[in-house]
Amino acid sequence: MRRLVLVVIAANLVGIIALVFIYPQFMVSPGALVPAHAGLTDNCFACHVPLRGVSAERCVACHAVKDIGLRTTKGLPLVQPAVKNPFHQELVSQDCVACHSDHQGPKLAGQSRKPFSHTLLRATSRDRCESCHVAPTTGVHTAAKGNCLQCHQQDRWKPATFDHAKLFLLDRDHNATCATCHINNDYRKYTCYGCHEHTVANVTRKHARERIQNIDNCVQCHRSAHDKPREGREGRERGRERD
Repeated sequence: MRRLVLVVIAANLVGIIALVFIYPQFMVSPGALVPAHAGLTDNCFACHVPLRGVSAERCVACHAVKDIGLRTTKGLPLVQPAVKNPFHQELVSQDCVACHSDHQGPKLAGQSRKPFSHTLLRATSRDRCESCHVAPTTGVHTAAKGNCLQCHQQDRWKPATFDHAKLFLLDRDHNATCATCHINNDYRKYTCYGCHEHTVANVTRKHARERIQNIDNCVQCHRSAHDKPREGREGRERGRERD
């Protein structure tokens, strides 16, 4: 009797395993496929390798990397490209499941599209944000033409790492465009001689009586138009000279 029970159990296990391979869409499917892949509902092994999961090699067998975002799987140009700036051609490796999961639920499958990591891009294109992204239309972004990474991080857009008020407060008297102080939109440097009022002659004359010679690094002492000058390095040097 015990042997018969074991035989029945073994037969059931073999049957279940066989069904998993014959009808995987009914036995182990985590949910419906995205509409574009609905035709593969009954053909799990078009994407999956038995006991190994999704194979990127099988993905690129249909989706040629050079055509992603530009052409259909049949090589026809897309009337409306899936992405405005195709970037799959710049990926380090062909690891489709790093971003995509084509099953749409239940919760076991999670979201159809996973969060994108910029580490998947080649180093030569990783810092060229404008190759994929369109710059925001807010005031500071419209004027700024530099690298986004000067203020933002790649893992998240907000919060920005740069606070202009910590260096100099842009009040109503200094509501200027970025290019006024940052020549050629180089935000590693600045100048206060970009407007008609602050000229080298005027600033030199005003600071000469205080024996201040470093008149190029204004924010060392000034943090806003109305703030009292702070004693910076030049002031400390004068103090040592007087001692």
